[in-house]
Amino acid sequence: MRTIDSLAEADLVALDGQAVRASVELAARVRPADLSRPTPCLGWTVYGLLAHMTTQHYGFAAASRGEDDLALWRLRPLGDDPVGSYRTSAGHVMEAFAVGGVLERVFPLPEFGSGVAFPGRQAISFHFIDYVVHSWDLAKALGAEVTFPPDLLDAALAVARAVPDGRARREPGAAFAPALAWSGGSRMDEIVAALGRSPGWPEPAGAVAVLGTASTPSSSA
Repeated sequence: MRTIDSLAEADLVALDGQAVRASVELAARVRPADLSRPTPCLGWTVYGLLAHMTTQHYGFAAASRGEDDLALWRLRPLGDDPVGSYRTSAGHVMEAFAVGGVLERVFPLPEFGSGVAFPGRQAISFHFIDYVVHSWDLAKALGAEVTFPPDLLDAALAVARAVPDGRARREPGAAFAPALAWSGGSRMDEIVAALGRSPGWPEPAGAVAVLGTASTPSSSA
């Protein structure tokens, strides 16, 4: 299995682009009545998920340019055309990541704390795994399916397994809920379970929730 560290710059940026484009294709299916649907991101509707995803695109694009203003990460309203707003934000971040040498830049990520920054390769891996999982979130909310090629899923699983587990994931605002034990199913199931989502969402009526405390939206929920 390839890991993020073994991927060339073009590979990681391309994989991230594939995940983002999948989210755009799913967003194109959203109709006004869908905006109030629940999603696997506990506490978020489809509208809330699209707003979060839109905001993160602009935040990561700004980070790729070295901008460290926390105000750039404040939740953005989607206006009268939520799908169009999301599509525009996706194009913006893909254009920002297409700049040569982006993986060697330093990305300020003020949502993690004042003065916090990460190497470009690591920061883009954060964005990449978010949009693999958020594509799945959106698909589930719409009763649809999302599929990715094996090389993308291999890379996403490597990133998912590298996300620290434990007590930190139970804190308010944690990026992901604690990992779930899961056997069988698809590689995508393994990825989302590693990040605290139930592959079987939505759970049958009367099922006991075991997803931890990820109901508070966060920078990478």
